[in-house]
Amino acid sequence: MKIKDKLYGNIVLDSPVLIELIKSKPLQRLKKISQFGPPTEYYHIKTLTTRFTHSVGVMVLLKKLGATEEEQIAGLLHDISHTAFSHIVDWVLGSGETEEFQNEQHEEFLIKSKVSEILKKYGYNPKKISEHKNFNLLEQDLPDLCADRIDYSTREFPLITARYCLKNMIVYKNKIVFKNKKSALIFAENFLKRQMIHWGGFEAASRYKLFANALKIALNKKIIKFNDFWKDDNFILKKIKVSKNEEINRILTILKKSSLENLKKGKEIIYKKFRYVDPEFVGNNQLIRLSTVSKKFKKELKVAKKINSQGTNLPQVI
Repeated sequence: MKIKDKLYGNIVLDSPVLIELIKSKPLQRLKKISQFGPPTEYYHIKTLTTRFTHSVGVMVLLKKLGATEEEQIAGLLHDISHTAFSHIVDWVLGSGETEEFQNEQHEEFLIKSKVSEILKKYGYNPKKISEHKNFNLLEQDLPDLCADRIDYSTREFPLITARYCLKNMIVYKNKIVFKNKKSALIFAENFLKRQMIHWGGFEAASRYKLFANALKIALNKKIIKFNDFWKDDNFILKKIKVSKNEEINRILTILKKSSLENLKKGKEIIYKKFRYVDPEFVGNNQLIRLSTVSKKFKKELKVAKKINSQGTNLPQVI
């Protein structure tokens, strides 16, 4: 199988299990789920990136870093349990501050899905694959680097910057780290910039909350069922558009605006998950945490955390 990726170039995949998993329906479903959450027509940043693109990207990155086939499989399947509209479901069910619903459903979803049969066919344990704690390169707690975090962030970096950062990553003591301070700083600051102007920004938080409100109305009016979230974005979108519900249409019309900045702000304060990295790099044959040697980055990180903790006022839709 030939894979062409803007970050990693052309890759030839010859692993039978990985190829079969990529072709499976559960993986192919991810092609119809937006990486950013809200559908492109209702989001301020337009993208063709899907959960499928990201999942394959994580697998390829792990392969390039020398991970075992088992860890590459875990990387390919790490987002298989995402519902339609990705992390929007967390806002439908409650708060978006943690965005953990997908992780909580992952093991059960993977084990019950078609991919479980494929894994067993090739001698892999579905339960072990579903537990990310078994794979140090795939997943790490904040603020460390991991393949998941690296792939979704670098897809939003300027391409030259992304490729520079990727070129300067190595595996050292079973962890992904940078070769030097310069590359660690460039990555960390670009990651923090995406948090400030995108992932944790006013537009993203507002659109997540408003779109989730539209979906809540659809659920309450029985226009959609919660099980519909296990299908894909277009399946649910079609249902809510056909319903012609006035409340939903009012929200969707507002979300079509290129910016929500000029809307009157309400009293409700919303909070978005704070994402950041404070990577390690190799210096004098030891690992050094960036914030311990860069006062500039340490200050930038402190300011960003404070801003995020204050939340943002949700625009009024009436």
